[in-house]
Amino acid sequence: MGIDMSNQAREDFEKARSRGRMQSLMGSLAWKNTDLLSLYAVTEMIKPKNETYLGMRTISVAKIIGSEGRYQDFTLAFYPKKELLRSRWQSIDRAAKEYVILPPISVYQVGDWYFVRDGNHRVSVAKTQGVEFIDAEVVRLDTEIPLEPGLTMKQLAKRVVAYERERFIEQYTPSFLPMDQIAFTSPGSYPEMVNHILVHKYYLNEGKEEELSFETAARSWYRTVYSPIVEEIRRSKLLASFPGNTESDLYMWIVRHWDNLKHMSGSHEVSIESATNDYKARYGRGRLLRWVNRIKGFFSKE
Repeated sequence: MGIDMSNQAREDFEKARSRGRMQSLMGSLAWKNTDLLSLYAVTEMIKPKNETYLGMRTISVAKIIGSEGRYQDFTLAFYPKKELLRSRWQSIDRAAKEYVILPPISVYQVGDWYFVRDGNHRVSVAKTQGVEFIDAEVVRLDTEIPLEPGLTMKQLAKRVVAYERERFIEQYTPSFLPMDQIAFTSPGSYPEMVNHILVHKYYLNEGKEEELSFETAARSWYRTVYSPIVEEIRRSKLLASFPGNTESDLYMWIVRHWDNLKHMSGSHEVSIESATNDYKARYGRGRLLRWVNRIKGFFSKE
């Protein structure tokens, strides 16, 4: 009986590996994501506000879409991707078939979905065996960003940016800014823009008895900080070197680069023009194309 169970466990693992390879192949052909989401990458982007211990729950196996530490070891359907998972996987598969009571898994709940903290192999075996529910110790992370299986980090980033823009508009009602011209594509940019305005407001308030409003500071920031940098971006035709990005993205990157150059040089005399040109030379597409051409030239030599 033990030998039969061991053979069956080996067959189950091979079947799961085969299904995992097929899922990855079909996903590649259909340009669909078949990777588990990384809990760290997701929470780094959505920044949950609260953590609540919910205790023991019975959860749907189908709603487990990611992992805290083993997201590279399994496919989206939790099929094993690596041979080194075999021993542990087979022992759990055999235990499940022999009706051994396994400890509950541990998960984070994000929205309606779950990320495994501990118990990745148990989830993989459960999914392979068609188990619908599993006992889990649950910690909920609160977020207003929707998630679902197959979501890519790029798609998640777009949702986070849209959410941050909505929150900015909701909080400040910025009719005093041309929001049709201010558009970021990187998460965290709208909160960082608010910080830029608040820093600008701080300097404007120096020496004044009455504190200026956020609106007044934002108008001044747009006129004296944002617009001149965007004009320099246009003059340098910088956007062509960064396809897929916006003038607002470049504004943010150049401000950071400008600050870095001033810190490195120990001088506040670095001009925005030189910072823009330096950024383009360091990170623009032209530099990448020159590097690719040098590589091509190297391999084309006889």
